Amino acid sequence: WLAHCDTACLTSTPPNITTDQYALLALKTHITHAPDDLLANNWSTAASVCSWIGVTCSSRHKRVIVLNISGMGLTGSIPPELGNLSFLLQLDTSTNNFNGNMPQELGYLRRLRFMSFSNNSFSGELPSQLGLLPKLQYLLLANNSFTGTIPPSLCNISKLETLDVQFNLLQGRIPEGIGNLENLKILEMQENQL
Repeated sequence: WLAHCDTACLTSTPPNITTDQYALLALKTHITHAPDDLLANNWSTAASVCSWIGVTCSSRHKRVIVLNISGMGLTGSIPPELGNLSFLLQLDTSTNNFNGNMPQELGYLRRLRFMSFSNNSFSGELPSQLGLLPKLQYLLLANNSFTGTIPPSLCNISKLETLDVQFNLLQGRIPEGIGNLENLKILEMQENQL
């Protein structure tokens, strides 16, 4: 087989679930409380990540495309390793008790279309790297304690349809470029200091 393999064959990499597993295990270690040890019992290296609760994989490559851990009663923080889930389309951590900063490494999730961190206890500034997500359509960050300004880089997300940052501690001016987002249908910014 190798005798017939051309350069393209040598440079392609096989589907690699271990990258995704590493990222999810990093998240698991950053979760300090889960009701009934939900993730401790389910997120086990003995099983494929594709069978883990809250995880959906693509049928073709067996890579993680959805991480939906919303409403699971989880407490903890989001590790930078989550930015290594390079096939991720949807990330939903809403309605838990996550805290700390949003890692700038989430800007590596170039396929991401949906991100919800709403209804948690996140704090710190919104990373400007969120503006590097070209396919993002829904950015839901309401009901947290985010501070600082709305990054002007968000105006680079041309596919953005919904931006919800209401009920935070954001301040300063609303970036002018927000008005140039042609696909933006819903913009929620109330209950900040803008």
